[in-house]
Amino acid sequence: MSKIKVLIIDDSALIRQMLTKILNSAPDIEVVGAAADPYIAREKIKRLSPDVLTLDVEMPRMDGLAFLSNLMRLRPIPVIMISALTQRGADITLQALEYGAVDFISKPQIDIAQSFESYSEEIISKIRVAAHAKVRPLNVLSNKTLKVVPKYSADVILSHNPSPLRPFKTTEKIIAIGASTGGTEAIKVLLTQMPASTPGIVISQHIPATFSSSFAMRMNQLSAMTVAEAEDNKVILPGHVYIAPGGYHLLVERDGSRYITRLHQGNPVNRHRPSVDVLFRSIAQNVGTNSIGVILTGMGDDGARGIKEMHDAGAVTVAQDEPTSVVWGMPGEAIKQGGIDYVLPLHKIPDKLISLCSNYTKNLSNDTKI
Repeated sequence: MSKIKVLIIDDSALIRQMLTKILNSAPDIEVVGAAADPYIAREKIKRLSPDVLTLDVEMPRMDGLAFLSNLMRLRPIPVIMISALTQRGADITLQALEYGAVDFISKPQIDIAQSFESYSEEIISKIRVAAHAKVRPLNVLSNKTLKVVPKYSADVILSHNPSPLRPFKTTEKIIAIGASTGGTEAIKVLLTQMPASTPGIVISQHIPATFSSSFAMRMNQLSAMTVAEAEDNKVILPGHVYIAPGGYHLLVERDGSRYITRLHQGNPVNRHRPSVDVLFRSIAQNVGTNSIGVILTGMGDDGARGIKEMHDAGAVTVAQDEPTSVVWGMPGEAIKQGGIDYVLPLHKIPDKLISLCSNYTKNLSNDTKI
């Protein structure tokens, strides 16, 4: 098989050198060129026809966002953004994901060489995923370092309990959403279409701490619901969305007749913290039939086991279909494990969720009258 051809676009010679060294160490990846700014990159793209680009956010002559927007309109190519772990870096990176970037690599501010080396495996993995990601023209669809860690299961946070608590009758329902690669845009599609009357939503998206705060603020500006980073021991309210902070697992627990959020800084699960499996298991054990699970685009299999546990506990479960997923890893694995009731294109999931919540309320009301 031919190697994945990568073009590195970055004004830092050190970053270009480090990325070249890391990527060329993989037998299936070849760095075919490097460019110090978008103008040089434009000519090299024409000549080298790379499969994947890495693109710095801030560069001379033309910033990364402007270049990305032109690229995704005229010649869509999978792009991995190289972003500084700063508030400004986070804001710009989220815009880049909206423009069609597949993923991002966090660029540390100090000791760049050692930091990059410490998570070279993840950088290589992201390039491999990007090479097979679905990228579309721009207007069609609209921790300090990320280290390689052991792939623990959700057992390290919550023991597996196949017999969850008996569900109690309540008008409160909870929607739990899990996503990874491509998830910030998929979540935006969902939240911008959900009415303010929607039951409480809890979200686990693989994202570093600085980015999760910016992401929550951005979603709050776009959604009719109130969106914020989850805090520990807060009551989950209808019309509110709780996004797991980077570096923390988000769990849902029962407190009398209410549901509350809990944050946990235990080991990463499936190499992630927050982990979708942890959130979904807590929902299976504490919410059960009062819940709806949604698993969206993402690399790997985090969430596949957890949503199966939700399904077995009586929850209704939904997975994003392959054609609309940037990467069909997590939802595809969830379907293989038999934990999914509905497989839908992204644009149809909001209406399904609204319908499921409406039917639940009507059925509960009828039961109460009896």
